[in-house]
Amino acid sequence: MLEVVQSVAALILTLSILVTFHEFGHYWVARMCKVHVLRFSVGFGKPIYLKRGPAPADVPVPDDQVVQSRSNQKLEGTEFAVAAIPLGGYVKMLDEREGFVPDDQKHLAFNRKPVWQRIAIVAAGPMANFLLAIVAYWLLFATGISGIAPILGDMSDESMATKAGLVSGQEIIAVDGERTQTWADVNLELFNRLGDTGDIIITVLEPGTTGFSMSPYPSSAGVDYRIQVDNWLRGEDEPRPASNLGLRLQYPATPAVLGLLLDGKPAIRAGLQVNDRITAIDGVEIVDWAHWVEIVQANPAQTLDMTVARTLDNKQVQTLSILVTPEQRELGGKVTGYVGAGVAPVEFPPEMQRTVSYPFYTALVPAINETWSLTTFTLRSLGKMITGDISAKNLSGPITIATVAKDTAKSGLEQFVRFLALLSVSLGVLNLLPIPVLDGGHLVYYLFELITRKPVPLKVQVWGLQMGMFFIVGIMMLAFYNDLMRLW
Repeated sequence: MLEVVQSVAALILTLSILVTFHEFGHYWVARMCKVHVLRFSVGFGKPIYLKRGPAPADVPVPDDQVVQSRSNQKLEGTEFAVAAIPLGGYVKMLDEREGFVPDDQKHLAFNRKPVWQRIAIVAAGPMANFLLAIVAYWLLFATGISGIAPILGDMSDESMATKAGLVSGQEIIAVDGERTQTWADVNLELFNRLGDTGDIIITVLEPGTTGFSMSPYPSSAGVDYRIQVDNWLRGEDEPRPASNLGLRLQYPATPAVLGLLLDGKPAIRAGLQVNDRITAIDGVEIVDWAHWVEIVQANPAQTLDMTVARTLDNKQVQTLSILVTPEQRELGGKVTGYVGAGVAPVEFPPEMQRTVSYPFYTALVPAINETWSLTTFTLRSLGKMITGDISAKNLSGPITIATVAKDTAKSGLEQFVRFLALLSVSLGVLNLLPIPVLDGGHLVYYLFELITRKPVPLKVQVWGLQMGMFFIVGIMMLAFYNDLMRLW
């Protein structure tokens, strides 16, 4: 129950930050354009908090707008609200299309503003999200972003990476010419190639050569290796690009110590506990975690006698013999054993860790580059999802966002801010899509008006609104379904 509460709290916090910045972008530019804002709301539904701002000062009526009569309707200040459903927000502006506007207030209505001002107001929301991401990355790069050095470990002789000539100890410094300073960078660049046909170019430094630098460009000392792919991982439900190529990160020695046990699974039913160290199975000494997993997977439905070293509260080590029978499950087309246990985290030694940082006054440049890279990555991924190169099952909804937000918050401020920046970019890109209901759909209407000097016919706008709502609801249902399937 505590996990659920933490996930919900993390989701509310994350979405509230993103929505507040997005809607403030609309609000601020609307005020700059002398549009009266009726309500600024974070969340939908009935307000649980409501405060009214001061009444706006009198704004002179433009010379080209004649006031025929003055009304007794007083112009009140903006309502600032926090609503009960924290899954979005909105800025409601004075607009003749949504209600009566007195003659002496029409110059403050959104629909009366020049089309270029309406474009600026609508675009300001997504732009605020991109600005939030840039500021977040600026602070992260100034304080230092931590990661794991992309140095290759032992790889299978049959893997595509090995056949291409890559060997253990090499450091990946670029993928397809894009600088990779951490293992996360490598994975991001590989995800960019999902569904592609052609050569993936892996640039490496040979073992013993120091390749880490703050330069955004690959070292000229790097050696290129080419891995040919054909419709690479097209349509895969859970693509693992690095693993598919056979690229394995160099890990420190990982002892067979249990760090996670799933309820109702063989490990916990047999009496194994977190922090237990598996030292032997059926008398065979266990070398490391991978060795233990290999034996478990090779013995589905077979009872295994595990020798366990357990540290007691008084620091003494107790040796136990525990019988565990792995369940059967299908993995990669083969029936394998499964006990429902995860490895305890292993601290990477300092020489395998990487901190990417810049002086504060120069950190803005890599922050803009990172935001741009994520923007183009998101657009390419959406395009590939439409063409089927990336499975629609990779689309995530609020449950996955809540889970990841909770996990990143637990991992520390840096990880949470990075996740927040990633979501902010995604929100900015999605809102710019040319779909009615979204900001991008309104921009299409206003660009049409700017070119033709005529507004889009009302019937077309109504039809577009209905189609846009149908599309958005469908996407939301698919994302929610994917979330439920991941939980199941």
